[in-house]
Amino acid sequence: MIGLTVRQMHYFEALAQTLHFGRAAKLAGVSQPALSSQIAEMELRLNCRLFERGGKVVRMTDEAVALLPRIERILADVRDVEATARRGRPALEGRFRLGIIPTVAPYLLPHALPELKRHFPALQLELREAVTASLVEDTSSGKLDAFVAALPLDYPGLVTEELFSDRFFLAVPAGDPAFASPPVPPESPALERLMLLEEGHCLREQALAVCGNVRPVAMASYGATSLTTLLQMVAHGLGVTLIPEMAAGPASTIPDLKIVPFQEPMPQRTICLAWRRNKVRHDECVELAKIIRGLDAAVLAA
Repeated sequence: MIGLTVRQMHYFEALAQTLHFGRAAKLAGVSQPALSSQIAEMELRLNCRLFERGGKVVRMTDEAVALLPRIERILADVRDVEATARRGRPALEGRFRLGIIPTVAPYLLPHALPELKRHFPALQLELREAVTASLVEDTSSGKLDAFVAALPLDYPGLVTEELFSDRFFLAVPAGDPAFASPPVPPESPALERLMLLEEGHCLREQALAVCGNVRPVAMASYGATSLTTLLQMVAHGLGVTLIPEMAAGPASTIPDLKIVPFQEPMPQRTICLAWRRNKVRHDECVELAKIIRGLDAAVLAA
């Protein structure tokens, strides 16, 4: 009898995700020696090598790649059993795995986390920052309990609840004569200098939708992966970029950067909470959405 444990499969999943023993141990909430020992025990019981260790590089073997989707399904079922057992207990108690897109995380979390801690002191929140497609996949497979992203989310297996609206502004180089007299019309020729995030970021698609009458050309030579990087590029005169209102306050402190409004009606995005279409954690997700929605809009924009 092989006798694999759920703990070993959990450690296996963490190492498969990170391909780094230290980061996997941190993700699993254990020491690195403990994780390494359980992975070695798992390999012994299965009588096969699961990970190739070469210096600082960790690679999955063919056997591990074949096992990963089956282990993920088993762990998803185990998490559903755990969540079902929590029914009737106080809302948001214990482990809750929340994903959040990068253009929301740095601006929402400093305000939301203290409120969640105040209302639910027994909550053990685990956070993952990633683009929308990855969050959808991880929530659908049970790796995450819910995630925060921008609408629309056209996935029938998910339930969404709106949290708040977030207007768009334009970040431009300070002193740029093309933006001396805001508000900016969405068809302004100056928007041809619009810089975009890499493929996969929903803010990229939103920027293209907002400025659909112009053809952005400035990103031909760049590949920015974060809004922070784009804002620094703007401050150095390399172009302009779209910025959500919740990021405008922190961005206003960047030297040589100016935030200007669009013409009314100002474009905006709608931020939502999404989770799997089942009843296991539905009530908890509704409660989480209520707390985030209750944050003062002025605080989020500060």
